[in-house]
Amino acid sequence: MPRFPLKNLSESDISRLIEMAWEDRTPFDAIEKSFGLSEAQVIQLMRHQLKRNSFELWRKRVTGRVTKHVALRSKLVDRAYCPTQYKNK
Repeated sequence: MPRFPLKNLSESDISRLIEMAWEDRTPFDAIEKSFGLSEAQVIQLMRHQLKRNSFELWRKRVTGRVTKHVALRSKLVDRAYCPTQYKNK
């Protein structure tokens, strides 16, 4: 069970958080800014919310990925996602 209160997050918040965690260009810092969860808490949430195989695939994917950690990113990248990724309807 996670050490942080999931009750403070709606189902849509959890869904969006998981989506952001899967996105290559969205750093953990952006998730923390949006939802107030540290990288360790995001990992805990993902472990709790995903099936075991999905969680393991996600961990392999993000471990050491430069784009998921602002400190490792190029200083030329100043955004979390492509400007055309989220289009207004």
